[in-house]
Amino acid sequence: MTNQALLNRSLQSVWHPCTQMKQHEQFPLIPIKKGDGVWLYDADGKRYLDAVSSWWVNLFGHNNPRIKDAIKQQLDNLEHVMLAGFTHEPVIELSEKLSKLTGLGHAFYASDGASATEIALKMSFHYWRNSGKNSKTKFISLQNSYHGETLGALGVTDVAIFKDTYAPLLMQSVQMPSPDFRLAEVGESTEAFALRCAEKLEQYVSEHHHEIAAFIVEPLVQCAAGMGMYHPIYLNKVREICTKYDVHLIADEIAVGFGRTGTMFACEQADITADYICLSKGITGGYLPLSAVLITDKIYQAFYDDSTAKGFLHSHSYTGNPLACSAALATLAIFETDQIIQENREKSALIQARMQVLTDLPIRHIRHQGMIFAFDVMTQNALFARQCYQAATKRGLLLRPIGSTVYWMPPYTITETEIDFMAEATLAAVKSSV
Repeated sequence: MTNQALLNRSLQSVWHPCTQMKQHEQFPLIPIKKGDGVWLYDADGKRYLDAVSSWWVNLFGHNNPRIKDAIKQQLDNLEHVMLAGFTHEPVIELSEKLSKLTGLGHAFYASDGASATEIALKMSFHYWRNSGKNSKTKFISLQNSYHGETLGALGVTDVAIFKDTYAPLLMQSVQMPSPDFRLAEVGESTEAFALRCAEKLEQYVSEHHHEIAAFIVEPLVQCAAGMGMYHPIYLNKVREICTKYDVHLIADEIAVGFGRTGTMFACEQADITADYICLSKGITGGYLPLSAVLITDKIYQAFYDDSTAKGFLHSHSYTGNPLACSAALATLAIFETDQIIQENREKSALIQARMQVLTDLPIRHIRHQGMIFAFDVMTQNALFARQCYQAATKRGLLLRPIGSTVYWMPPYTITETEIDFMAEATLAAVKSSV
């Protein structure tokens, strides 16, 4: 079936996410037929380099044989069983591996990142209730933070286009100054700015800790804020503050976990352990929906009681799905056998070097963190993001600018030749859209 035929059927039946559907009258959908490595192929055979890992989920390329085979093997045994009253080997093994990697205890599962955020928020609130500190019901997050679009997650999100419409429905939270280095004063170092933001955080927490349940933070990179990056010393100070004032620290590693920032988890670069860590996106290599929240043993024990009401009575139908867990186990196995973190460091240096072709553009804040690369375009074109996306797809490249920020977050399997193509196609797309 041709692109046009699939496009017409989709517009008649599918409400696409994060989209003003009327815009597709002028900006057509791209019907994808298959994927292979870093490439996506449409129904007419044209290919697109997936420079954004299909919304940051794909780690080891499309059609990866090891992940695919793991799912096939699991499918021959067990596709799904409810996790209430039952268990199975893939979820047990995955929980054990995640515990070892994070230094945390039990894992609670869901299917997407926003649900992981909901779980962590509810669990923190309930922990304090079980502990007899009923006044600790409030949450704080960073300015420009993004933690998902369900109602609880939106309550701690600070991106106006997602949040403002639903403001009357949302719980109220307070946002702390973001340590994103682009917000620093002229001449102020990234470390000094991060410390200044941490001081403001402590000022607030010291006055309100009796009512604060948790501080939720995206470690090192605020992705939806236009890849806002900051110094890891901020996380060190956050951990100290949360410990000092008895406030939970929730690390939202949904977008930045599994090697994206140069270490398996971003919190490792500050050598801290959060009270909760939220994981999703890359956890299955981009194959199946899965998310997990890992927590400290102390938090787990607060729910371990004869009273049913003190238990964490939260559930999803597909919690701990065996197929998704098998994909996650295959993903972790690739990290274990292929020295991915070290290889990514070498590949990151190569991509940074290739970014130099962009320096003649009207851009600023060229930056990277591990396998995340970004720059901000100085443009007066209000339609820059949309037009840059279109210009890139015409050249066989999938970009999805965030406002005036252009970023790359490619699969780790990208080759040197493909990196060259990504850089040159980005250069042309930005030039034509400024």
